[in-house]
Amino acid sequence: MKRAFVFPGQGSQYGGMGKELFDTCPQARATFEEADERLGFALSQLCFEGPEEKLRLTEHTQPAILTTSVAAFRCLQTHGVEFHFVAGHSLGEYSAVVAAGGLNFGDAVETVRARGRLMQQAVSVGQGAMAAILGLDQRDIEKICREVELETRECVAAANINSPAQIVIAGSVSGVAAAGQRCKQAGARRVIDLTVSAPFHCAMMKPAQDRLEGILEDLDFQDLQVSLINNVDAAEVRTGALVRDGLVRQVSAAVRWLDCVRVLLDAGVSEFVEIGPGTVLAGLIRKTDPAVSVVSIEKPEQMVNYVAAN
Repeated sequence: MKRAFVFPGQGSQYGGMGKELFDTCPQARATFEEADERLGFALSQLCFEGPEEKLRLTEHTQPAILTTSVAAFRCLQTHGVEFHFVAGHSLGEYSAVVAAGGLNFGDAVETVRARGRLMQQAVSVGQGAMAAILGLDQRDIEKICREVELETRECVAAANINSPAQIVIAGSVSGVAAAGQRCKQAGARRVIDLTVSAPFHCAMMKPAQDRLEGILEDLDFQDLQVSLINNVDAAEVRTGALVRDGLVRQVSAAVRWLDCVRVLLDAGVSEFVEIGPGTVLAGLIRKTDPAVSVVSIEKPEQMVNYVAAN
């Protein structure tokens, strides 16, 4: 059996995440303590106690999710669970790279804090927007976005291609509004405006990408122990150089999560293990292939039950 470990991105955070693992697993405790020391503030306290409004700040959210995910991974590692591929949704790609041995955790947690700050600073508050389009074909959505851009000169593009029935668009406020309206007219079941701090994974993020590239160039990326299916190309990569390149380009490019899942399925993966807070990825994977085995692991009880069954 081939198994893929997958890691969630921004939006999966919640107050209290990681606390039970911290209390019961020495590896999780060490991970949170390392993050606190590396960042110079009590990230662990923010994860465990909130406040929620502070946890939602992108520069806090990104290291918080990464730390919780890596803590859970390290605890699961102690049980010797074998895995053959990794993937992560946007921010989650950093967790995946750490799990595959491509980047040390301390460098990763510092980098994603900077990434969050740069992404937040790239677009002034109130200038960008994102919306989830449900029940409309990807090609139709992409065509509508191109038409709106050509006609209005406003930025809008598919940003998160999550499942056959869920695609998120991002861009300027007016660009997203116009494209959302046309998607409704084209037969979308629903268009849901998302509460976000910036329009992630579109051309408006290019300033953040350019600045992050310099940070990533200074990091020591190693070749991976297992293959990563990256977001930007939905391609299998193993070298540190290709991992770095993908992490740079994904800032302003679409997260091709649906394609990542399909590549893993085509590679023979029959079990997906979502590691970290929430169950967002598990839901998206099931929408792509209802028959595949999917499990979410963050809490000690979930881990114990999973290890006992395997």
